Amino acid sequence: MPSWSSLPTELKLNVIQVLAPADVDALAKTCQASYQACVPARFRSIKLHDFAALLGFLDNVPRSYCASIETLELATHDEDVFAPTHLSLRERSDAVIALLSACPRLASLNLRLAGSLDASVVSPFPFLSNLKQLSISNVAPEDTTPLSERLVVAIAASCQNLQDLSLDRITRSELHAPDLQGVPYIPPNLRLPSLLRIPTLRKLTIRDTHLGDEHWSTTPVACRLQVLDLGSCYHENEDFNRTCTETIMAAVGPTVDEFSLTTAVSNDKLFAKPTETPLPKLRKLHITPFFPVDSVVETISNLAGSPIENLSLQCYEDDVVDVCSALEEFLALKIERGSEFYQKLTRIDVSVTAAGYSATEEEVEERTKAAKRLQDFCRQLRLSSAVEEYGVPQRPVASSRRASMSFAVEVGVGATKASSSSTPSTTTTPRPVKARSMTIY
Repeated sequence: MPSWSSLPTELKLNVIQVLAPADVDALAKTCQASYQACVPARFRSIKLHDFAALLGFLDNVPRSYCASIETLELATHDEDVFAPTHLSLRERSDAVIALLSACPRLASLNLRLAGSLDASVVSPFPFLSNLKQLSISNVAPEDTTPLSERLVVAIAASCQNLQDLSLDRITRSELHAPDLQGVPYIPPNLRLPSLLRIPTLRKLTIRDTHLGDEHWSTTPVACRLQVLDLGSCYHENEDFNRTCTETIMAAVGPTVDEFSLTTAVSNDKLFAKPTETPLPKLRKLHITPFFPVDSVVETISNLAGSPIENLSLQCYEDDVVDVCSALEEFLALKIERGSEFYQKLTRIDVSVTAAGYSATEEEVEERTKAAKRLQDFCRQLRLSSAVEEYGVPQRPVASSRRASMSFAVEVGVGATKASSSSTPSTTTTPRPVKARSMTIY
């Protein structure tokens, strides 16, 4: 029988790919040859939770190992986001540039920033040709450390093959990042609506961001968005957020297949008629937990012009009964209006986000009955349906709860310690995490 050391490198890599992270770590410690063979698997997914972790990674990990990174979660803030800092934006940006410049295979990047960075941080993005998924969020208070839309749009527009873009808590501003003007590969209009001019973009998510820019309705659309996920702005009222959502839906609707909705849609004249709706290809509609339950029936009805096949709602535990009742009301309306009303609909699903406290047995029983009534109604109409069940009272769940395990990562001659952690989902049915990852604190 051939020994492990006699196997071809390609075969070793295939074996390593199916091993659990702990087994890969153990194998890497057996010999130098095995350590080198395990490098791509161990460094494929990296999480750096603060700026100190970023600096530690740059100081201890050989640059050649960074070529294996495909998924990267990167934070530029200190461990205490609210603590005063003596570091300049340029110093933090230089560290980000140093790491990104060494990651030619990077396909997915999650940037967690405490306000804006120096404009120079844009420089490595045109060379990340494999980067298809980009997420940028501001974790600091927006009123004191805003993350300018100008910088975010500049980063996104400089990516060659960006398909999936997610933005969270971005600040509209004409005052920040003026030094981005004149850069050859960045469009002159650094507004959020300029994102629609990125031809490769297929999925766009914008949360907790002001969407009132009038250019959403006038910017030429060069992308063919398939998935659109819009959140509301907490600075504005519900009517304003609804108007912004409807404007953007109308602008990009012709190609959208899946839409996630946070605010109500009241424009039945625009969206309810198949011959006039700007969403002629919408097949999947998802309603988030922040959506007003009282508007569920009206909004779903107002989107009747689209060929929706899959309707899913996510709600908090407190709203399970009300959401199920609202869907029953919608199904009754479907029967009343006849077969042409939502004739493509085949499935209705309800998922539940934990409320963070124990439910009584009476509450659990009430929710279970509501779910059963909805599913029975769906069954009568020959619709598939899944509703999360409540067999036992729910225990308190803290959204910040983490489970972690520590392991050693050998770098060069010495070794540096790191820990791998995962944050449980806030839903009652968290999905298992299969991807190998390294987490640095």
